[in-house]
Amino acid sequence: MGTSSPSKLRKGCPSVRANQSSRRRSMSSEATPQGPQDGARSPLSPSSPSSLSLPKIRPRDRSPSPMRGYLIPSPLPTRRTRTCSATARAAEGPSFAGVCKCFSRSKGHGFIKPADGGSDIFVHISDIEGEYVPVEGDEVSYKICSIPPKHEKVQAVEVTITHLAPGTKHETWSGDIISP
Repeated sequence: MGTSSPSKLRKGCPSVRANQSSRRRSMSSEATPQGPQDGARSPLSPSSPSSLSLPKIRPRDRSPSPMRGYLIPSPLPTRRTRTCSATARAAEGPSFAGVCKCFSRSKGHGFIKPADGGSDIFVHISDIEGEYVPVEGDEVSYKICSIPPKHEKVQAVEVTITHLAPGTKHETWSGDIISP
């Protein structure tokens, strides 16, 4: 028996010929009928259009957010979560002066540069008093409160704007813009 090339074997195989002809038809830009050959019905074709049915749609509960189980409370105490004793200690402590380095209303926090030149102090949105949202350059007065759990760092509390930064637009908490 002579050796035949793989291409000759594939040409003679009826399933390969059917696949090749169907590929040619699907690549053609003209529509060609693709009905069953020799009048036989395909086992996959429905006997009538009425026998076609869509899968049943059943309502399902919303799946929980994948992040829902991973939300952790903020480690920074806000005015609402601060203990009475921490609030009392801060109120009894001295007042300091500084300048607003930055503040983001959307993020809910910012930093104050102390007048004495120390490291920047964190300030939470809930600790700002008065009607204006602080902007860079505003002079502020504040008291400090230690941040748990180690109480190594401090945050500004009872923050009040003492002088608005000159030449800057200021926004009130209600959203009104005050021009210089």
